[in-house]
Amino acid sequence: MTKWKAHPNNFRYKTFLTVSSLVFAGVVVVSWGLVGRFPIVNTKVEASQRSVDFVHLVRTIRPVVVNISAVKTAEGSVAEQEFGSFWERFFGGPLFQGPFSQQSLGSGFIIDREGFILTNHHVIEDAEKVKVKLWDGREVGTRIVGKDPKTDIALIKIDVQEDVPIASLGDSDRLNVGEWVLAIGNPFGLDNTVTRGIVSAKDRNIGEGPYDQFIQTDASINPGNSGGPLINMRGEVVGINTAILSETGGSIGIGFATPINLVKEILPELKAKGKVSRGWLGVVIQRVTPEIAEALGLDQPRGALVAEITKDGPASGGGVQVGDVVVEFDGKEIKRSSDLPLIVAQTSVGKKVRLKILRNKKELILHVTLGEAKEEPVS
Repeated sequence: MTKWKAHPNNFRYKTFLTVSSLVFAGVVVVSWGLVGRFPIVNTKVEASQRSVDFVHLVRTIRPVVVNISAVKTAEGSVAEQEFGSFWERFFGGPLFQGPFSQQSLGSGFIIDREGFILTNHHVIEDAEKVKVKLWDGREVGTRIVGKDPKTDIALIKIDVQEDVPIASLGDSDRLNVGEWVLAIGNPFGLDNTVTRGIVSAKDRNIGEGPYDQFIQTDASINPGNSGGPLINMRGEVVGINTAILSETGGSIGIGFATPINLVKEILPELKAKGKVSRGWLGVVIQRVTPEIAEALGLDQPRGALVAEITKDGPASGGGVQVGDVVVEFDGKEIKRSSDLPLIVAQTSVGKKVRLKILRNKKELILHVTLGEAKEEPVS
């Protein structure tokens, strides 16, 4: 199981949902396979079937969910990778020293007739070989089409000769707290496991980056569920299961899924270019607390406080200063500081945007031409 790497101090509590195992092997090459005939499946369920008919819903959705196996070569000892200091302490040395193959298991789902599959980036990260196991048990090879580490989304593709079942992508903005959802995936390698729960919260920020906007659910999801779909009662995918909050590595009823609307925004670029280009403002921001709001003369906490400006960046060139509060960006209101990075990222590189800021208790209008975000943008 891959730990949530971005916050090493919290790794006991936030985990990615992949299952890892070790395979001693040499050099691995990518294999390829063909997919046979599948029935054409319309995964959208009529409203009359939504109330209690989970059986019909599961039968309709299950064929689009796949098991993903990724193999990569790691360096070091098996003891270091899997057993920490245990082996060293009791046996005086590592179990195995040198390069070894490490295998992780995750989930995904087919999104179109061409065989494109959505999953999590951490499922296939650094993989030398990726295989897909279909709902009928057949294993086929695949290729990686695009990756976006910042949202933890990856797009892979299987070669298809015939029609394949595809998932219907819903509208995660319409999802309501308290609404029933299903999670389907391969926890601990158990294919096509289905669990039920509700939407516990929306727009959760769990501290994993500037684009956090997670759906929280109590549907039981576990290691191996990564990349699997979160499904509403209309049979539509509304999220991609990504992480859990847990002290043990297993489900305690707190899971997180990436909203499908966020995924749909980057999907065309992943298909066309294999990566995502994002706008870049060049600022470090912080939350406007009630105390800061009072000091700035705001009626309530809102906007994003500029704490630092990148030298020679877009914001610097546009006249933004430390201490400014951005309350509107390109016509969109900034209610919370976490809104700004998302809106900036969704804006085209090179676009000249209008900023409404508060400075010394006065509103000002600035115009900034966005740059392109690099590997580690500040906003």
